[in-house]
Amino acid sequence: MNFSKSINQFRRTITRELTNKIGSTNKIDQSSSLLPSNIKTILLSRPNGRVGNLLLITPLIQEITATFPNCTIDVLVKGSAAPILFKNYTNIGDIISLPGKPFKQLGTYLEVWYSLRKKKYDVAINVDYESSSGRLSTQFSKATYKFFGDVSEEIKSKYPDYEHIAKYPIYSLRHSLTQLGLPENNHPIPNLNLKLSAEELKSGNEIAQKLVGNDRKTICVFTFATGEKCLSEEWWNDFYAQLKAEFPTYNIVEILPKENVSKIDFKAPSFYSKDLREMGAVIANSVVFIGADSGIMHLASSVQTPTVGLFSVSKSNKYRPYNSKSVSFDTRNQSVTDCVTLVHSIVSTS
Repeated sequence: MNFSKSINQFRRTITRELTNKIGSTNKIDQSSSLLPSNIKTILLSRPNGRVGNLLLITPLIQEITATFPNCTIDVLVKGSAAPILFKNYTNIGDIISLPGKPFKQLGTYLEVWYSLRKKKYDVAINVDYESSSGRLSTQFSKATYKFFGDVSEEIKSKYPDYEHIAKYPIYSLRHSLTQLGLPENNHPIPNLNLKLSAEELKSGNEIAQKLVGNDRKTICVFTFATGEKCLSEEWWNDFYAQLKAEFPTYNIVEILPKENVSKIDFKAPSFYSKDLREMGAVIANSVVFIGADSGIMHLASSVQTPTVGLFSVSKSNKYRPYNSKSVSFDTRNQSVTDCVTLVHSIVSTS
């Protein structure tokens, strides 16, 4: 770990120690009652603007809009220079669309924090209970009901999948709402969902057809990831060679990162775009996606494509790709051949 990473880790540890009690002692007043139809304004705090983390809140947003059908949602995320408050957020997936964002961006820290105090929210929700900024902003907000996202021992014992970062905010919210008199919600947790339109899916299919020049089924790979999550060129070249041999009648298309690099030296037809919705539409027209833990892995899950997430560093229980057809694969304990076999089992049922 380099010096700057060590400093940042130390800073996060100290900040977490100072803020981890914020909200945890605020017991919900069970004598009060909450009527979902009366909830009009909600603040959702997720002070991390990376693509994967934004996609991972789409199940929570679906949960919120189903529970509080008359609400509008403001989403607080971390921008490159200052926090960004997206106002009146209603369309799942728009938050990561690059052109034409229909949101008001407040430009400075002071403006954002002032806005949190100026507006009266019915509900404020911290998405990540480990986030110091999320706890602070939720506490600082002028909301009637504040949910800090804590995971109780009851939740841990009841839900074996509680660790997943897309699921525990929902389990925590449901648990808190039952304390306020709402009936227990045992419905399945919603999937990640980018909500691509029919026009976007059609365009993605047309792009894929131009790339490969045939109507065969397509397998997508994403060979990049950040830092230690990025697998070696040796691993990817071995995997690509075995994949080609196992699926001779399938197209293999590489989805390229914004860095426009390839761990297989651009041997496969490749697609590059800075428009994440367009990228998602192309992936949606494939039978399976294989890639390391990254925002693009979650993008593949969010368009309901069966996804194989390759894990070598991060916790798969927390970050694994999430939809009913997706799985995680531990490259530390399993071979390239094992991964190809897993892909075959997914493709054979598609």
